[in-house]
Amino acid sequence: MIWRYRRKETKENFEAIVGKYFSLKVFVFMLIAGLQKMTLIDYPGKVAATVFTPGCNFRCPFCHNPELVHSSHFTVHGNEQVEKRMDEFFEFLEMRRGKLDGICITGGEPTLQPNLVEFIKKVKGLGFAVKLDSNGTRPGVLRKLLKSRLVDYVAMDIKASPENYARVCGVEANLEKIKKSVELIRDLADDYEFRTTVVSGLHSEEEFKEIADWLSGSRRYVLQAFQDQGKILDPKLRKEIAGKSIDLEKLKSFFVGKVREVLIH
Repeated sequence: MIWRYRRKETKENFEAIVGKYFSLKVFVFMLIAGLQKMTLIDYPGKVAATVFTPGCNFRCPFCHNPELVHSSHFTVHGNEQVEKRMDEFFEFLEMRRGKLDGICITGGEPTLQPNLVEFIKKVKGLGFAVKLDSNGTRPGVLRKLLKSRLVDYVAMDIKASPENYARVCGVEANLEKIKKSVELIRDLADDYEFRTTVVSGLHSEEEFKEIADWLSGSRRYVLQAFQDQGKILDPKLRKEIAGKSIDLEKLKSFFVGKVREVLIH
């Protein structure tokens, strides 16, 4: 982990702490909850490092990074510590130039970070490709990043069919914003994928036909089976999904001929 910050878990407090410590008048940095120094799977076709940002505006019960969802799990101890930690992060990148191809920024939900754009500019300035993972709830941020050509690859989670979104993501999502993000990514991204973590008991087979129609014409769609690795946001989910299954190969067939590339991970 890079650092942690502890704060009462509200959107206002999250934004306040970031604004206090990360004014552009002082320096341009971003809260980082963790760093995986090398990955061969997070960024397709590239050797990369993965940066984890804290805080998320969804509450998906199957989330395997619950410590990143609740920003109250993290603490920052003043300006100097934050600046020191960020210096260490960019020193790490300097040492990995020529060894790493890119950086994957994930969460949590990275687009909640007020200085994400400036952070990515600095990463790009060191010559790294950037992959961004997002839930698509902040199309304005995506638009700025994509129009500025700051992101080389976008992976957007499609949580469910529109009718099932609230149940799967645990909150009342703004579907218009999510649909706008899908449009922006298809129109502006150099490379991208849409992806769904399939959770038997939360998802139905029939809803994937609707998702296939929604994403028709897209470049790439990834189905990934939920795997309980012992840590999820809502442990009660285990009882709800026990003994249930969905055939991913059958789900894949709904997308063939509609999406150019369909993968199962």
